[in-house]
Amino acid sequence: MWLGARWWLPVLVQGCFNLRSLSFARTWGGLRGPMEETRSTGAEAASGVRPPAQQNGDAGGDAKGERPPVCPRLAGQGVELAPRDGEQATGNEELATGATLSPGKRKKRRGTTRERVVPPPKKRRAGDNDFLRNTVHRHEPPVTAEPIRLLAENEDVVVVDKPSSIPVHPCGRFRHNTVIFILGKEHQLKELHPLHRLDRLTSGVLMFAKTASVSERIHEQVRDRQLEKEYVCRVQGEFPAEEVTCKEPILVVSYKVGVCRVDARGKPCETVFQRLSYNGHSSVVRCRPLTGRTHQIRVHLQFLGHPILNDPIYNSVAWGPSRGRGGHIPKTDEELLRDLVAEHQAKQSLDVLDLCEGDLSPGLTNSTVSSSELGKDCLEDLAASAQKMDGVVSIASQDLNTMALAPGNAAETDVMNQEIDPLCAECRLVRQDPLPQDLVMFLHALCYKGPGFEYFSPMPTWAQDDWQEG
Repeated sequence: MWLGARWWLPVLVQGCFNLRSLSFARTWGGLRGPMEETRSTGAEAASGVRPPAQQNGDAGGDAKGERPPVCPRLAGQGVELAPRDGEQATGNEELATGATLSPGKRKKRRGTTRERVVPPPKKRRAGDNDFLRNTVHRHEPPVTAEPIRLLAENEDVVVVDKPSSIPVHPCGRFRHNTVIFILGKEHQLKELHPLHRLDRLTSGVLMFAKTASVSERIHEQVRDRQLEKEYVCRVQGEFPAEEVTCKEPILVVSYKVGVCRVDARGKPCETVFQRLSYNGHSSVVRCRPLTGRTHQIRVHLQFLGHPILNDPIYNSVAWGPSRGRGGHIPKTDEELLRDLVAEHQAKQSLDVLDLCEGDLSPGLTNSTVSSSELGKDCLEDLAASAQKMDGVVSIASQDLNTMALAPGNAAETDVMNQEIDPLCAECRLVRQDPLPQDLVMFLHALCYKGPGFEYFSPMPTWAQDDWQEG
């Protein structure tokens, strides 16, 4: 049996070897075609010959650094490649579409592959190491040098005797010359809450709360009319001896200028007046306002024909010949405001109206006041004041030039230059300091009382019986 098998065993081994050789030949033949194609494409690219897809695609593709298509053979045949998810069909689509366009109709498409998009510049933000500085140049109107006296102080309130010409809190052109700022700087009293306010030209009792809870409690008493205020003033002429009650409504003419008048369209208010003394020219009157309207006492006294003796607003010739007595004002509100501004501009006392030259609009500078209304005495006063100011300006200018030329005053000149801004128009104006009596109006808050408290201030000098006009 073994001997019989010897002849077919070599035949079987030879047949298996032939089958394996045939299978390997078929596999190599199938791979040989693509490998030769790829090798020929690489040779063309190396020799500088572009594939058909690049010749028909965007002009200057390689010159601009555009990436050649992944499959140049397919793109050259015009086959459209689908983009991957989340990608715009821009790269190969451009090449495929460009193959169908003639050279004269090709155009560059935006957003192609490898196109650089420059983001907008980011805004610079202040960092931890940045230093910012803001310099404020301010001209504050002059105020009296009279000190602010403390009348009372406890854990709840601070009561002071406010001088005239000093505002209660920062407003308009005032910052440092305010009661709030002075109390903080000179008496270390900070975070105060004003319980009521006085006009800048009014002096007398002024209360502040130290906490917000105390402020709210007293304001509730104000709303419930549980507080009483008494003022004293010196008015023009002989005031009636009997008690007088005025209930005329008051209307605000201008919030900017700060002017009010009696008008039927105004808010209701009531003031009780009682004469204290009369010296033959003027009267001292006690006033009890039952409401709290702006300029209530001053407007009611003007209506009664007895304005405050030195009131710069409501005892002015701008109100007409009768000075607003009985509410008779032969002018419109616009004409009244223009005349008031013109009068104080001529006297260089616009700060009385809380105005400066820069606040004046064309409508406020065209005055309609006539020389007949101003009167001879007023015109002479204005002319004398103007001449006086011109002399002061010329003398002051000479003094400044002398100081600048003097070698021994170098330190003073440096200090002066620090306070002068060459771009500021007011720095070039030299004004005369007002007299002390020019900063005082004869209206004083004498008493302020409520449930559980009562505060008085001394009677001012001008309210004494023996006071005489200077």
